[in-house]
Amino acid sequence: MASFYEDNEDLRWYVEKGIDWEPLIELTERRFIDSDGPDDAKEALELYVDIMKMVGEFVAGEIAPHAGEIDREGVHLGEDGEVVFPERLQSIFDQIEELDLHGLNVPRELGGMNAPMLVYFLLSEMMGRADVSVMAHHGFHGGMAMAALIFSIREGTTTIDRETGRIQETRFRQMIEEIVAGKAWGCMDITEPDAGSDMAALRAKAEQDEDGNWFVSGEKIFITSGHGKWHFVIARTEDAGDPNDPMAGLKGLSFFLVPTYHEKDGKRERHVAITRVEEKMGHHGSATCGLLFDRAPAMLIGERGEGFKHMLTLMNNARVGVGFECLGLCEAAYRKAKAYAAERGSMGKTIDRHEMIADMLDEMEADITAIRAMAVTAGYNEEICQKLRLALEHYGNLSAEETAEAKAELKKRERIARRLTPLLKYWGAEKAVEISRRCIQIHGGNGYIDEYGAEKLMRDAMVMPIYEGTSQIQALMAMKDTLGGIMKDPRRFVRKMAQARWRSVSARDPLERRVAKLQSLSFGLQQQLIVRTAGDKMKGLQGKPVTDWPDSFLKDWDPKRDFSFAMLHADRLIRILTDVAVAELLLRQANEHAERRPLLERHLERAEVRCANLVNEIEHTGERLLAKLARLGTAMADAAE
Repeated sequence: MASFYEDNEDLRWYVEKGIDWEPLIELTERRFIDSDGPDDAKEALELYVDIMKMVGEFVAGEIAPHAGEIDREGVHLGEDGEVVFPERLQSIFDQIEELDLHGLNVPRELGGMNAPMLVYFLLSEMMGRADVSVMAHHGFHGGMAMAALIFSIREGTTTIDRETGRIQETRFRQMIEEIVAGKAWGCMDITEPDAGSDMAALRAKAEQDEDGNWFVSGEKIFITSGHGKWHFVIARTEDAGDPNDPMAGLKGLSFFLVPTYHEKDGKRERHVAITRVEEKMGHHGSATCGLLFDRAPAMLIGERGEGFKHMLTLMNNARVGVGFECLGLCEAAYRKAKAYAAERGSMGKTIDRHEMIADMLDEMEADITAIRAMAVTAGYNEEICQKLRLALEHYGNLSAEETAEAKAELKKRERIARRLTPLLKYWGAEKAVEISRRCIQIHGGNGYIDEYGAEKLMRDAMVMPIYEGTSQIQALMAMKDTLGGIMKDPRRFVRKMAQARWRSVSARDPLERRVAKLQSLSFGLQQQLIVRTAGDKMKGLQGKPVTDWPDSFLKDWDPKRDFSFAMLHADRLIRILTDVAVAELLLRQANEHAERRPLLERHLERAEVRCANLVNEIEHTGERLLAKLARLGTAMADAAE
């Protein structure tokens, strides 16, 4: 029987060797004080592997063969204003419900299986390989249930037994239990007309009546699985007439849970209207909805003005999830291309033996290895962070020594997750498009017609660099964090740069020397960007008293002006940062598992050349364009006067 788990050697390596499961399982099972669960980490992992094997067979046998049918039939808006799934798609989700997968990562006391989110993500890769529409919709079940629990814990409306860590009561129990049972799902409503990446421009409003009840009004668009019952909605609660007032921007946003309908006498009564289901290039089996809120009853989460903070919690996890989704699609495209090339004859041999095609396939495989390394590491560290916070703040009765160790570990894990998440989202999305396009190219004319399914993969891939934060947003985030970190602690940066240079000549392992050289290249570029940025900033100090220099240089930074050169090259920088991060991850694996050394060698072979070329581009391009943009800015300012 086909299995998307058994046939994936790299995925199985992570599950069986590459993931340090014990700390994650210990946190997830709350030190095994809860007797309803497995007795130890070994027993828990055996259960997870059994689940992955089961799901690997399910997606290979029940979803992948029907991906074309799902794509052709799509979903539509019925006459009653509800989204209609075709029979095949509905049958798949009925089976997913029977397998209890919606509650996989939900605590047992709320009806779930209490597996780590990382298991959920690994299953998402396999599901995405079968069909990304199914994976996308499935992701809005367990993931949203856990988000509701985290928000409730954060605001103090969940009661936890401090000894066992068991959830005794939680504000959003109804939502969580409905999702676990497969009766409902959740989604997040952020985007509005003319307000996508610029969240300060959001206009949906939430108002409170004299009894303290909240109501949301406004329009949301491009909402994935927006036909669900439970919606996390970000809306403006603070009015600010002055555009310079901080409440006019992100600080004026709050976060709500909105049940968009309720059942009465067997009929659904909607509080939020579905205005349309988008006709899209791809993801035809996923409903992308337009929504109209007209004083829809809402529940405020946390405090007023915390909307952006809570949204980031959702987005960070969503971006990791998209990384696994991209990984699954890349795996599907690579395997389809490889299988076709092994059968298609040309000029006396199969085309996979032609040098250019062989090179394409080799690079596709290397890129998938890179995505999986980042996805697993980012997912692991993000989950460790969340569960360490829970243990520190709500249960465990840790000793002073254990508390200090946990806080140090949390800080370390936060740094890793924050670094890798934008790199994963960027690289996974960009490579999903590139690898699916190469799949079409390898199929030749057959790839351009729909019979072989290659063109579907590319249509599905095209949204990856757009949703859950565009590739450009990820690049800007990575640039801001990288340069901001240097400015915050320049001594640490100089120390790391010196250490990399020393290892590049002194390390005994030639692979470690090569990784260190790549790190040195990246550090050198970062130094150049800081010097250039600081140089431009110093020019702005001319004419100011020396006593004003510290405030002007250290505090009064305008990202749009002072970081223009770095912003121009943020896309190139994030590609270098990604290649370096992957090299570091693979080196760590190679040091512990000799069988991983060839993967690092293959990555370095391409990364070294890519990064050198990107540095050259940054050093020798951009001045003309920046001068042009400066002239346009001056002209617009003059016209405004």
